[in-house]
Amino acid sequence: MEENLDKGMDLLAQGWELLMSYGPKLVGALLVLFVGLWVIKIISRSISKVMDKKNVDASLKPFMKSLISVLLKVLLIISVMGMIGIQMTSFIAILGAAGLAVGMALSGTLQNFAGGVMILIFKPFKIGDYVDAQGQAGTVKEIQIFNTILTTPDNKTIIIPNGGLSTGTMVNYSKEETRRVDWTFGVAYGDNIDKAREVLSNLMKANDSILKDPEPFIGLVELADSSVNFAVRAWVKTADYWSVYFSMNEQVYKVFEKEGLSIPFPQMDVHIQK
Repeated sequence: MEENLDKGMDLLAQGWELLMSYGPKLVGALLVLFVGLWVIKIISRSISKVMDKKNVDASLKPFMKSLISVLLKVLLIISVMGMIGIQMTSFIAILGAAGLAVGMALSGTLQNFAGGVMILIFKPFKIGDYVDAQGQAGTVKEIQIFNTILTTPDNKTIIIPNGGLSTGTMVNYSKEETRRVDWTFGVAYGDNIDKAREVLSNLMKANDSILKDPEPFIGLVELADSSVNFAVRAWVKTADYWSVYFSMNEQVYKVFEKEGLSIPFPQMDVHIQK
């Protein structure tokens, strides 16, 4: 009976010793845990407000918020476990090695993910823009985390990985409000070039879609093999580019014919000697 009592007292003493040794650490760790979770919640809200002010893409906001929240919570848990007395050196080393292995295995995917994040943050293009990149051209239909989807004018769907898209050269035809339309119109040798210039000028002035400022430019650019060529340049709103381009080609063909101006074509004179 006395032996059982002594053992019970020993266990009670050991329990009290453990409580006095680890109790303050446990209380401190729990306090740090609750305060840390509260701070992480405040940080997540602040990040969400900043992304709203910066007009970050709606598809990126929840992902970035969750990613930052998870990383902060992992760091908090590691800190709390260290306060209790758990050795975290080996755990961190294993976690780092696993992260390195996963990163190497998914290097291409991670590159595309990083590219998607950069595109959604800096917005070099948006949905509806017509772009030319990675040897492909089309209208941006959708911007995803890993890929960007284009639709070509003949209704083909093109999927471009965001990794190369974010680091390579890209032309955005829709970024600016105005674009310059360039034509080359030729008349035959012997035609009145002053009259040709006047006809072209009148056509530019009569087209309401062509901007008056900057003024259209008409200049004799080349004395070619079969024609005298004029370079014609005019500024239009980006949305009117193709309609102006095609309509002006048709109008020049019709008006030149009425005005007696010849549109030449390649030809060869053959002289035969007897």
